[in-house]
Amino acid sequence: MNVKPLDEIRALLEEIATPMGIEVVDVEFSRGKSPALTVYIDTEGGVDLNTCEKYHRAIDAPLDELDPTYGAAYTLNVSSPGLDRPLKTARDFARALGKKVEVKLYAPLRGKKLFEGVLTAYDDNTVTVSCGGKEGEQEYKFPLDRIAKMNFAVEFD
Repeated sequence: MNVKPLDEIRALLEEIATPMGIEVVDVEFSRGKSPALTVYIDTEGGVDLNTCEKYHRAIDAPLDELDPTYGAAYTLNVSSPGLDRPLKTARDFARALGKKVEVKLYAPLRGKKLFEGVLTAYDDNTVTVSCGGKEGEQEYKFPLDRIAKMNFAVEFD
């Protein structure tokens, strides 16, 4: 199935989202038996079912006009990114500064692939995380290209 570039689809989605106070976090297209376009959104106060439904209605007709699949059928999903949402962009990192995050690496560093700590800094190439442990507080600079996934640490009371 041919699909228009996700950047083109995302541009349309963001154009509609911005005046609604909605941030388009990610856009995915899954091919296969049940093709689907999934749009992950967020707002300052979080996302609920009403927000997803309102945005779904707002993008349905413009997406039909854009015709992202060149006439092929697909399912449109609008969703919250969830608690374990991956942090990918400078905007994500800025929002996470001073908060506890989990960093999963592609390859081990000092024998570990999973680090948990507070995000203290970031730039175009690295993130800096302060991790506590048996050796005391240590700061790690992780190159972005070595990070498999980074997300907010989910803590249960």
